[in-house]
Amino acid sequence: MIKFCISVVQVLFAISTLISCSTSEEKKAVKRTIEDDKSDSLLLVYDPQKADKRIDEFMKRLHKTRGFNGNVLVASKGKILYQNAIGWADYLHRDSLNINSTFELASVSKPMTATAVLQLVEQGKLKLDQNVKEFFPNFPYDGITVRMLLTHRSGMMNYVYFVDGIFRKEKRNQRKGITNTDVMNLIAERKPAPYTQPNRLFHYNNSNYMVLAAIIEKVSGKSYTEYMKENIFIPAGMKNTAVLSKALYDTIPADVVGHDRTWRYSVVQNFLDGPVGDKGIYSTVQDLYLFGHALKEGKLLSKAWQDSAYTGHNNLVRGHFNYGYGWRTFEGNDHKIVYHTGWWHGFRHIYLRDLTNDVTIVLLTNLTNGSLLQLDELFRIVGMPVVRKSAYNGSGDASED
Repeated sequence: MIKFCISVVQVLFAISTLISCSTSEEKKAVKRTIEDDKSDSLLLVYDPQKADKRIDEFMKRLHKTRGFNGNVLVASKGKILYQNAIGWADYLHRDSLNINSTFELASVSKPMTATAVLQLVEQGKLKLDQNVKEFFPNFPYDGITVRMLLTHRSGMMNYVYFVDGIFRKEKRNQRKGITNTDVMNLIAERKPAPYTQPNRLFHYNNSNYMVLAAIIEKVSGKSYTEYMKENIFIPAGMKNTAVLSKALYDTIPADVVGHDRTWRYSVVQNFLDGPVGDKGIYSTVQDLYLFGHALKEGKLLSKAWQDSAYTGHNNLVRGHFNYGYGWRTFEGNDHKIVYHTGWWHGFRHIYLRDLTNDVTIVLLTNLTNGSLLQLDELFRIVGMPVVRKSAYNGSGDASED
């Protein structure tokens, strides 16, 4: 009887200890969340009365003379120098943009997909030199690795044109979005000719990151949507960011509509708005700023893996430009800059992070009129080299144009 009582006491003590520890860990987690929220809130503090006048004048001029329509944020060393929402979210309904308007990020989604892949590599769940066929045995191409997908060296054809051709030729339903799995099955079934041999050269195309998103799902056991929310968006404090696929929605619930070149018409969502990873993330200028900050603070990836992502893994273009793991890179004038552009269905963007001087520039637009090719003055205002390939000749020197 005494032994039984002692056992009961020991069990009760153990349970109380576990509850205590669990409660303690939960409290710490809650405290970290509160502290992170405070940190993010402070990071997003902005007083329009103290806006950088030079940037304000430049953006107003870009809007007036070049038709810039979109949202902009410029920050330096943890402080927003300027942010603004300029123009229409939906011209047909005359809805104005606001600073929390969510844009289809197009290829600006790729740095986040790459971050997710590198998280899995860092955790030992995935290896850079693993063959795609290990995840998809019916994949029709030999010798393509995760590393090649990340660096656009797979040699694959671009699935966007391949699938579009099938849908048009076979007169398939173009309203219902298709999934990454649908595309992978089509590739396995039709075996389209590759663009070139694996690892032969850099060939930027969306297939690489569509396949990476499919691999993320295989390895994590979660949908790309779930994985990104739990492991990228929430840890980074990106409360206005989500993966939105036409495969799940008849109409994607976003408040910003893409417009092509003029205000004559908006770009209609179709079946190609279904696949994600190469695109499909909807976000705001502030959330992209928070994404960069979370990386800088080591909340998403270790410094070693970030350094690897920010290292060019291809040949230099015009002496300055390269591509790492999900990031375009620029090195010159003692600056290290990582960035990405995006262009899809009426949206065109550029997102830059000067790692040397801790400067962030985010421009998201829903009118693809070329205004983002006129940013040289903005780069000079913030002390960043001009990040535009045509501004440099083949030797890497600045051109006269």
